[in-house]
Amino acid sequence: MSNKHQWRLLFCTICLIAIFSGLGSRMVFLHIIMPSRFANKIDANRKIEKKIIAGRGTIYDCNGTKNILAINLPVKDVCADPMLISKSNLLAEATSLLAEYLDVPSDEIAIKLNRSNRRFVWIKRFVAEDVAEKIRQQNIQGIFFNDSTIRYYPCGTFLCHVLGLVNHEGVGGGGIEQFADKYLRGIAGFMESQVDARRREIVGKRKRYVPALEGANVILTIDQNIQYFVENEIDKVVAEHSARGACIIVQRIETGEILAMASRPAFDPNKFNNADENAMLNRAVGMVFEPGSVFKAVVFSAAFSEKTVHPDMVIDCENGQWLYGNKILRDYHPYDRLTVADGIKKSSNILSAKVALTLGNQRFYKYLKAFKVGEQLGIDLPGEEKGLLRDVKEWSAISPTRIAIGQGVAVTPLQMLSIYNAIANNGIMIKPYVIDSIVTKDGEVLYKAIPEIIARPIKKDVALLMKQLLIRVTEEGGTGKKAAIDGYRVAGKTGSAQKVINGVYSSEAHVASFVGFLPAEDPQIGVIVVVDEPHPFHTGGVVAAPVFKRVSEQTARYLDIQPSESLLAGIK
Repeated sequence: MSNKHQWRLLFCTICLIAIFSGLGSRMVFLHIIMPSRFANKIDANRKIEKKIIAGRGTIYDCNGTKNILAINLPVKDVCADPMLISKSNLLAEATSLLAEYLDVPSDEIAIKLNRSNRRFVWIKRFVAEDVAEKIRQQNIQGIFFNDSTIRYYPCGTFLCHVLGLVNHEGVGGGGIEQFADKYLRGIAGFMESQVDARRREIVGKRKRYVPALEGANVILTIDQNIQYFVENEIDKVVAEHSARGACIIVQRIETGEILAMASRPAFDPNKFNNADENAMLNRAVGMVFEPGSVFKAVVFSAAFSEKTVHPDMVIDCENGQWLYGNKILRDYHPYDRLTVADGIKKSSNILSAKVALTLGNQRFYKYLKAFKVGEQLGIDLPGEEKGLLRDVKEWSAISPTRIAIGQGVAVTPLQMLSIYNAIANNGIMIKPYVIDSIVTKDGEVLYKAIPEIIARPIKKDVALLMKQLLIRVTEEGGTGKKAAIDGYRVAGKTGSAQKVINGVYSSEAHVASFVGFLPAEDPQIGVIVVVDEPHPFHTGGVVAAPVFKRVSEQTARYLDIQPSESLLAGIK
């Protein structure tokens, strides 16, 4: 072989050795060196740590699982991997698709997707599963979905102040959602796993999985049917009298269970972001107002307890105008002389004020405290106000005469109802409540309400006397005759209180109210109606008493409360 051929063979051999050496080196780099160098980085990009959302408990009315008031619905969060979408040149297609199905402006979506250095962005949260499925079927690389839930209230504004709301972070706000949040929300789980290039979990790579603990269910004392009666009537009275607001409460007297509670204005907890603070106020527990004449039951209960007056005692009502402590006190209608019994029936301010003076400040104050005026009642709802009762040491000369008629003292509607329910319950005040029980998904009872006595402000004989005198208020000649119900004896009281505007009692802004119970001889339910700034009429007898009648009558029929026996006997 010539030297020329030898050099060619040697050259080819060297080239082949170089080529195979290069290929071998590349193989070593790709399969040995690179995986060891970049394994952690790849794992980090594909590793996911995911919180597993616990299903929030359901809220039911007193009939249990028949009537759902609040429930969790499964939804999807639509997400995207901008880096993957950018590499796939799918920006325009993904933007158009998402804008069409999600009803989100395309420029807004484009801004989110045009971030090629990011691996995750939210496109839209809480999307209905059927919409998410339509997007999924388009199979666009870089779009993926996370499981989520949203709180749903099937009846919208119905019972909104009692139920409250759940924000987008899953935290309860207001009402039962806030008060029982620790029971309702459950405990979130945890998962650690890996995903593929399309951000789909590789189940075989799952390392840790802790399942979520579902939230417990809450069963309320609220009866959805009675609540319907109440909400229907509260809307009517607000519309009819162009009122600023209103509230109605229906309560079982013997147990303290709240059967219905409504407040206006209202809001839709499904759209809580659109609600203002005024609409979200539960007036039943959060509205503090000077009650006016409905408060007179306290001073008469105190005076009968201390025996400083009796029903037949005659008191001079000064023809409707009385000067005391350099201040004039007037009656809505002028009266000459009235018995104490008639003073209650006619709602005389002057007679009530004079009765307060027979007690003296210390004894009067003692009964105000006994009725828990100025104190929270402890209802299982957030936002309960204490009301206002100044210490007796701060009273002026005219304070007892004004407190007796519901001025210079402030209560919530629930406190006012509790005072009358205590009279109806033979002098025993029961703690009000709206949660009947809390039960796990497996049926374990975590909480069961038990009626609780919180005060005994008056004795039984005084309570019985007050019942008889309050019945006369709803009879012919009484201020509350429009609250009377055929077949039932109704005991109650009207209130027409001037509001304080800029430190002065207004002649135009009033709070009209009626509070009472039935049947008076064996009280089953107590009802209060409070209407804020009704126009043009403003008295409790005209504005609130008819609402009390309609609510109480429907509730009594629904609960099958037997009519007053004495009235039935008279029919025979």
